[in-house]
Amino acid sequence: MLIFSLSFSTASCVRKSGRKRIKYSKTREIGNTSTSQVEKTNRNKLNGSEIFSKYNSSVFMIRTSDGQNFYQGSGFFVSALGVAVSNYHVFEGTIIGYEQIKLANNKIYKIENIIAQSKENDFIIFQVKSKGDRFNYIPIENKPPKIGEKVFAIGSPRGLENTFSSGEISQVRGNNLIQISVPIDRGSSGGALINEYGYAIGITTGGYDDSGANLNFAVNINTIKRYLP
Repeated sequence: MLIFSLSFSTASCVRKSGRKRIKYSKTREIGNTSTSQVEKTNRNKLNGSEIFSKYNSSVFMIRTSDGQNFYQGSGFFVSALGVAVSNYHVFEGTIIGYEQIKLANNKIYKIENIIAQSKENDFIIFQVKSKGDRFNYIPIENKPPKIGEKVFAIGSPRGLENTFSSGEISQVRGNNLIQISVPIDRGSSGGALINEYGYAIGITTGGYDDSGANLNFAVNINTIKRYLP
């Protein structure tokens, strides 16, 4: 059996990671992939209800297994052809072929191949077996995140599928982490962080359990752009 070889360093057990226990890996590490094509849409601001209505079907629940235990996380599409992203740690240590990609319409899919992955930056990009289907997806933001900016998250905390929450960007930490006031709980890891213009700006990752300061984080979407096909 093949085991996903992913690991987790930037957001892990000290925090509430967004998977309910999990691990994953694949054969190919980050390589030279073509630069992402940033979707060109209008820059009109959307409210929370509009964001959820537009992108609820773009976000999905991920279920994985190491052969004995089952785990749960989140992910979202960045292409109509089934290219999707999540956190590296959501798949760490689990077995290829045991995963389920469960959409909001209850359709179940498998992963066809891994496009890129990074343990250090805690992301994975993969291709879903589409069966000829096309998917609603969230366009990638091409502008840097701003502190104080309103943001929205869709994920599946504690297995509660496609839960919507909102908050603000509290700080940008280095090049790969966005600190947010949006609540992140177990099962949320790998979900979408979306700005008020309807663009994906991050992959929700985790939060600190014992800080008392609502410290939550997302992987900056800029980290993955260069690896998108």
